Amino acid sequence: MYRNKMEELKKWKESQNRKPLIIRGARQVGKTWLMKEFGKEYYEKCAYINFDDNSRMKNLFEEDFDLDRIIQGLKIESGVNIEPENTLIVLDEIQETPKALKALKYFCENARDYHIISAGSLLGIAIHGEVSFPVGKVDFLDLTPLSFFEFLTALNEEELVKLLQENDFKMINVFNAKLKDYLKLYYYIGGMPEVVNSYVNNKDLLEVRRIQKTLLEDYEQDFSKHAPKNIVPRIRQLWNNIPTQLAKENKKFIYGLVREGARAREYEIALSWLIDCGLIYQVNRVNNSKIPLSAYQNFNAFKLYLLDVGLLAAMAGIDAKTLLEGNEIFEEFKGSLTEQYVLCQLKQCTNLDVFYWSSDTGISEIDFISQIGTENVPIEVKANENLQAKSLKTFVQKYKTKINIRTSMATYRKEDWLINIPLYSIGNIEKIISDTQR
Repeated sequence: MYRNKMEELKKWKESQNRKPLIIRGARQVGKTWLMKEFGKEYYEKCAYINFDDNSRMKNLFEEDFDLDRIIQGLKIESGVNIEPENTLIVLDEIQETPKALKALKYFCENARDYHIISAGSLLGIAIHGEVSFPVGKVDFLDLTPLSFFEFLTALNEEELVKLLQENDFKMINVFNAKLKDYLKLYYYIGGMPEVVNSYVNNKDLLEVRRIQKTLLEDYEQDFSKHAPKNIVPRIRQLWNNIPTQLAKENKKFIYGLVREGARAREYEIALSWLIDCGLIYQVNRVNNSKIPLSAYQNFNAFKLYLLDVGLLAAMAGIDAKTLLEGNEIFEEFKGSLTEQYVLCQLKQCTNLDVFYWSSDTGISEIDFISQIGTENVPIEVKANENLQAKSLKTFVQKYKTKINIRTSMATYRKEDWLINIPLYSIGNIEKIISDTQR
């Protein structure tokens, strides 16, 4: 399985200013596989150490931060003769030993010739907790589920991916029907590595759904196992309510839909916990189109999305026949799936900060808005080939934005004030905009 983040890891390896690297991401997005594969492909040796339920490693880092002693201990634990010039050190589930996290500071300051990568499923919780974190002494890499492009690559459709990445829309249009079929399939399967791997090997959509349900159950077990007991019920309520909120296409997340009479302050910690675990995305509202958008966000008005479109389909109970053939149930939920898909692609394929906009009256709404280059770019999402863009027109008339995007099932077209990007190409939005400005 190919992951685009491998290219970033190669750049990290060659960097003159390399620091210990922390990979952030939710449970089961492929952090361990990526680290091991990187070690296997680009180093002579890989010393893998898992800190989960590992008392030896707790004891190793408990005494002091004598790096020679620590390296000796890592050699013994991994069974690998660690040499700075040719060995990748992988510290998995590092949050289980907080002092190991702290030790990364000393490796950065006193032994930067060692190549160290660490990760942990609940690392975000540790970082925002009471752990002494080495601020400024580590590099970060965020890992998400597979993007649509990576999904196609897993299905051995490298040539289709090449067309999409090169924006060869004349050729893309030839394969438009095929790409739309793959897109519907991706809505169902999503990008969780175990799920994609199962489909690649077995082509069994029932098995796909079974694995997704198991993943969702595992996440719920994590709530009970790792979160403070007093907030576990609220975490579950928030988590299970997200499909309902998206289906209603509200202008913002409404706590009253989680529980009658609920207030934001009751759910603040639960919300932070889900975000820190990498299980959900919070997209805040902005009330204008000035730069920088982050200065104008409203933290009390936001939407919540899951980390993966396939998991949303599983939580919503959409079966394969409904999704692939289409019926009334799918018609009702299709807009939510499409919005979820677009948000995931923006997170998986770009480093853009993403917000949404709605008018003060609530009549008009732009699904997403992001600064791309020097321009704020509104992005209106359409599930079908519906080419009306009433809210987008209202926004453009109000703010006079130069670049305006609609993404839909329609093929690529550039008009005077609007660019329509096919949904299957939205992950390449930055290059598409750059190409149109030449």
